[in-house]
Amino acid sequence: MKLLVTGGAGFIGANFIHYWLNTYPDDDIINLDALTYAGNLENLKTIADKPNYRFVHGDIADIELVDSLMVGVDAIVHFAAESHVDRSILNSAAFVRTNIEGTRVLLEAAKKHGGIRFHHISTDEVFGSLSFDSPRFQESTAYDPRSPYSASKAAADHLVRAYYHTHRLPVTISNCSNNYGPYQYPEKLIPLFITNLIDGRKVPVYGQGGNIRDWIHVNDHNRGVDLILRKGRIGETYCLGGDSERSNLVITKQILNLTGRDESFIEHVGDRPGHDLRYAIDFSKASKELGWSPQISFEQGLADTVDWYRQNESWWRPLKKINS
Repeated sequence: MKLLVTGGAGFIGANFIHYWLNTYPDDDIINLDALTYAGNLENLKTIADKPNYRFVHGDIADIELVDSLMVGVDAIVHFAAESHVDRSILNSAAFVRTNIEGTRVLLEAAKKHGGIRFHHISTDEVFGSLSFDSPRFQESTAYDPRSPYSASKAAADHLVRAYYHTHRLPVTISNCSNNYGPYQYPEKLIPLFITNLIDGRKVPVYGQGGNIRDWIHVNDHNRGVDLILRKGRIGETYCLGGDSERSNLVITKQILNLTGRDESFIEHVGDRPGHDLRYAIDFSKASKELGWSPQISFEQGLADTVDWYRQNESWWRPLKKINS
């Protein structure tokens, strides 16, 4: 196969490219990435010279560029997105342009070039917020986005489905829970807290830390994407979750323990505007239809992630300086 991967220099996309080339070493990958602040070619330096890997620096909203890359492509795996909620609250314009218009441009190109297989990576945040005792999100859950980020991803999901219904474009969508693992940009909770604590700095916990997220290791997520591409039903959505609901405070304490710090390193800060209380995913459809379930426990995955950041300071220290 020949894959066009968008956003492949970012956290999940880069891990996907490593996964795919390890699993299918004879396949070809084009990586289209704009290299915004979260895109980093250091994530891919070990494969940069492979003859079946090609990096293209560009914008998914660039119609001519996207069109030129479609020749011979068998499938598009669309990771590219502005994804940080806090940044979307401060300035939503980039989220609308990349997440909505960029997705539209890719869909149009896929349609123009004979109906290229299209898989869209979305998020559980499109479903809104759960109470502590609500059932988990599933594919039929009504959309109720609460931030400019999640609203833009919800709009992109609707566009993808519209191209399936209107143009019969062969699409699938996956809505996943919070990812963690190697190469995650250190503004996100887990890598931010790990790197702060390695340096003996406090960690900022929103409110009392009671907000709950369902965490999935990036390798489990990408294995799910692989199965959807190969076995998923066209036009369908699959929810991928880690079966690992944890409050922010519980995660903070786990990271403190793994880094040898005590609770004096917790700094409670003002809560995020419109902070969703809880996310959780019911992945029974993916389990039943694809034989997928998460294989990496949160405890093991978190310990491995802490070790990775300890061993790769040369990767994250320059990024922390940019944000300091």
